[in-house]
Amino acid sequence: MRGIELRPLLSIEVAVQPVLELRVDRRFVSFSGGRFVGRDDLEGKVLNGGTDWQQVRADGTFEIDAHYVLMTDSGEFIEVRSSGLRRVSPEVNERIMGGEAVDPESYYFRTHVRLQTSAPKLEWLNDLIALSTGHRERDVVHIDVHEVL
Repeated sequence: MRGIELRPLLSIEVAVQPVLELRVDRRFVSFSGGRFVGRDDLEGKVLNGGTDWQQVRADGTFEIDAHYVLMTDSGEFIEVRSSGLRRVSPEVNERIMGGEAVDPESYYFRTHVRLQTSAPKLEWLNDLIALSTGHRERDVVHIDVHEVL
């Protein structure tokens, strides 16, 4: 059986609004824009209105369920669905939310990513599975997406 290989696909910076604590175990994060760049000259912006509905587990781990839209500089739309985990200690999370720079290696942030588009020249995105690593700042989330080969 062949091992899994990853190939860089996209780097996304998502501007986020302050977290809304809906319940002790449920959070909502609204996206207010951002930018992305990728291979094959793929580039554009993150559209306003995306969301991340997070379930907070008893151990403090955030279960991520993000849904948003990218628009290329050529005007094509790409739907993004991302689900995964951000496991961070309360102390490190408090530093992040306080605006302090925190080493991404000090916590775990991984998601499974699916992309969908009706743009003919980008249809190849519909047929791939991707994984991402993330880095959270108070007002920005950095996401590095890799295609699973």
